[in-house]
Amino acid sequence: MSGSLNITAATVDPGLLDLPWNLPLEVWPDENIAALPKGISRHLVRFVHLSGYVVAIKETSAELARKEYDMLRTLQRLDIPCVDPVGVITNRTTGRDEPLESALVTRHLKFSLPYRALFSQTLRPDTATRLVDALAVLLVRLHVVGFFWGDVSLSNTLFRRDAGAFAAYLVDAETGQLYDGLSNGQRENDLEIARVNIAGELFDLQAGGKMAEEVDPIAISEGIVAQYRTLWKELTGSEQFDSSERWRINERVQRLNDLGFDIEELAIKTDDTGTKVRIQPKVVDAGHHSRRLLRLTGLDAQENQARRLLNDLDSYSAAFGKKNLDEEAIAHEWAARVFEPVIRAIPKELKGRLEPAEVFHQLLDHRWYMSQNEARDVPLAEAVSSYVDNVLRHRRDEATIIDPPTGTITVPVEVVEDDWRSTV
Repeated sequence: MSGSLNITAATVDPGLLDLPWNLPLEVWPDENIAALPKGISRHLVRFVHLSGYVVAIKETSAELARKEYDMLRTLQRLDIPCVDPVGVITNRTTGRDEPLESALVTRHLKFSLPYRALFSQTLRPDTATRLVDALAVLLVRLHVVGFFWGDVSLSNTLFRRDAGAFAAYLVDAETGQLYDGLSNGQRENDLEIARVNIAGELFDLQAGGKMAEEVDPIAISEGIVAQYRTLWKELTGSEQFDSSERWRINERVQRLNDLGFDIEELAIKTDDTGTKVRIQPKVVDAGHHSRRLLRLTGLDAQENQARRLLNDLDSYSAAFGKKNLDEEAIAHEWAARVFEPVIRAIPKELKGRLEPAEVFHQLLDHRWYMSQNEARDVPLAEAVSSYVDNVLRHRRDEATIIDPPTGTITVPVEVVEDDWRSTV
């Protein structure tokens, strides 16, 4: 490999130096390549093993690679869900000093999947709708911070399961631009791009037999417009009411919290008579529930997962008469006596199937259905055994996307409070 190779990175992984940068990416040896599903891209992208984890390498021009690397780092600082930029590789040459394209290196988002990999058989309409809803939330978050995407699509997004829904992460920021704020025209442009791209992607799935013929891709793609408008209005729209209805201020804040957003500033104005009040969120930020869960327990989860875990924490507090105790102390006790024993009970060979928070969410659902079917309160330890054997063992591994192991293994369930029934 030529000594002129340049690596630009905030923290350089020495393992980058061992990769065969003197070869075109398409002919890299199999020993370097990680067999993971990838979405459609205008550039060649391959997953590669690096220092015990997996990275995505995209060949592109030096200018575009540096631009996208800088943009992804900026979006991370703004707390936008996106892939983690690792570095930019420039001045690549072959052994005969022939120039090769530069490369952008990003860390593979563990437990995430491109939309095509979510459908091993046929895409159901409700699954397509949930994907579009997740993409609408991501687009709103991007627009709130002033980011114009310019290429909104399912293909440029990765999805992670989030307590029955999906959380969307931006993958491709090549066409994006960051402004102090977006005009209505810029936002509408992104929406139209999203509508057209998503319809095309769903028609493509339908043509390939991955989506039922009776499903209308256009109707589903238009759902992102409706979902986006609803969320944008809730986040940024002003609201007027009588001064006697001040309770509506807290109601508005609660609605925003339920959507997963915090309010950093709320503008409240009264008219000249003092009888009318107008409120408008000034700055909003996403992740209300995930930040609360992280603060209380140290658990890092998706927003819907965090909401579900917090609900279980609140139910635990109520069931054991602990509502008057310190919130942090209750959360620590719940994590130690309920959450952690469940996660430790998952056999080692199955831990890559789903994220711990998603496992716990699905376990709550499984226990509730067991209790309904058997007309009794199923102990948590019994529910864990049933969930592992009947549900988790039959899932594919979303950490690495490999074939699941076969055979039956005894599940070592640790003692969990059997009289405690987590609620749905």
